[in-house]
Amino acid sequence: MRLPKIMVAPNGARLQKSDHPAVPISLDEIVACAKACQKAGAGALHLHLRDEDGGHLLDARAYQNALARLHQECPGLLIQITTEAAGKYQPAHQRQVALNSAARHVSVSVREIMGEPDAARSFYEACHAWDITIQHILYDVKDADLLRGVLPADRFNDPNLQLIYVLGRYSEGQASHLDMLDPFLAWMETNKLGPDWAVCAFGPKETDCLVYAAAKGGKCRIGFENSRHMSSGAIAQSNDQRVAELVRLLV
Repeated sequence: MRLPKIMVAPNGARLQKSDHPAVPISLDEIVACAKACQKAGAGALHLHLRDEDGGHLLDARAYQNALARLHQECPGLLIQITTEAAGKYQPAHQRQVALNSAARHVSVSVREIMGEPDAARSFYEACHAWDITIQHILYDVKDADLLRGVLPADRFNDPNLQLIYVLGRYSEGQASHLDMLDPFLAWMETNKLGPDWAVCAFGPKETDCLVYAAAKGGKCRIGFENSRHMSSGAIAQSNDQRVAELVRLLV
């Protein structure tokens, strides 16, 4: 299954109410945010859960409960869970959560999961066998080469392979720019690849980067996890406001 054109990432692993009062922390808030973003035009939700103290949580049972509620209250919205380590979890735990959460869509950082290469190969095979679709997170083309080394050639070259290129995560001030996408575009062209690819971009230029990516044939992940800025530079009031702006710009 290919991903919708727009996915919203409303909270991430670290943001708190002190960063923005509309960051959804509790499950009730996440569900309400998901409903609003779906109404605004998002076709998918990138799901991060939090513990009772608002900290990053990777827990299979908690994901099962959240997925059941989201599927009930947001019919038609694709839900993708994160396996982000956030400096808290090791690859073995990330793998266990991905395989036991009942999620059909999972995002996985190639460089994180490849901390244990042999186990990573087994993990990718298990996901394939169990019909769990992975969106592979790539911070640079070196990550792409890592992925090439662990996936069978037919799967790596499959047009349904889901990739997300992260722009600006490790730049100064976590600021993205349009030209950060160009190495990924060149890599796809050089290797004659046509995957199901998307972009997320940190900082005030998030919208510009996403519009550029869409013009090049990519999909977009937008939301407070990566930026709270509107295209004007003003701070957005909510995640659904970010989605609505992007929808208008992509028409």
